[in-house]
Amino acid sequence: MTAAAARYLLKLSRPRFWLYLAGPVAVGVVYAAASTADLFTPTTLTLFAYFLLPANVLLYGVNDVFDVDVDAENPKKEGREVRYGGDRLVPVAVVVCGGLALAPVALTPPLTWPWLAGFLALGVAYSAPPLRLKTRPPLDSLSNGLYVLPGAAAYAAVAGRHPPLLAVAGGWLWTMAMHTFSAIPDIEPDRRAGIETTATKLGERRTYAYCAACWALAAVAFGLLDVRLGALIGCYPVGVVLVARSSVAADRAYWWFPAVNTVVGALITMGGLWRLVHG
Repeated sequence: MTAAAARYLLKLSRPRFWLYLAGPVAVGVVYAAASTADLFTPTTLTLFAYFLLPANVLLYGVNDVFDVDVDAENPKKEGREVRYGGDRLVPVAVVVCGGLALAPVALTPPLTWPWLAGFLALGVAYSAPPLRLKTRPPLDSLSNGLYVLPGAAAYAAVAGRHPPLLAVAGGWLWTMAMHTFSAIPDIEPDRRAGIETTATKLGERRTYAYCAACWALAAVAFGLLDVRLGALIGCYPVGVVLVARSSVAADRAYWWFPAVNTVVGALITMGGLWRLVHG
């Protein structure tokens, strides 16, 4: 592979969003660990490595291949992202990265496999025909629970049991809100391309309300596990209301979220580490 091809795939994988898949792995490991010895093992490191880069190439590569017509109208592809041009590199990279999923499968117990299989199935079905869930509201929003599945897989691999249902539900609702908020800047390009999404159906103002409601329910679910988690996630519905009532455009606010989510994820992870070390 040439240096130019590697740079192209790197940009295609959306480095700003790498932690959207790898971050839940870290959280799942930290909260499943019984001791610090459980944090860094061949299994946990393989899971983190896979969901840091190959899984992102798989997810966004499938998206770009089947969105080639839609992306012709999408201004995000002009600078921060790349526009797929029909070359063979991306489909080949997608197949290779799908095959690399065999590494975490080989190192994890069968308890983990449904979570991994769920990620692969939803990651492909979200963009690829015949399901193409991203064009079937509200399944486009609901299917984005796929971002929770790496964390659930990591938890199951380390703890030897499935993660708490409230944690999965809270994370699923959080991802539904995050996905739908990210679709707000695409409302007009999607409408011009004839694509239906939850955001195009609701319109901008009602999409803000939908995101606030999903994030509020996520805060309730996490709050039932730990009131501190609920308070932290509760910042999201407040934030989206502030954005909706301000003059800040959604396409600008959208690019704040990688930093915000990294900070929130770091706080959640540090809380788990504190519990692990201090009891």
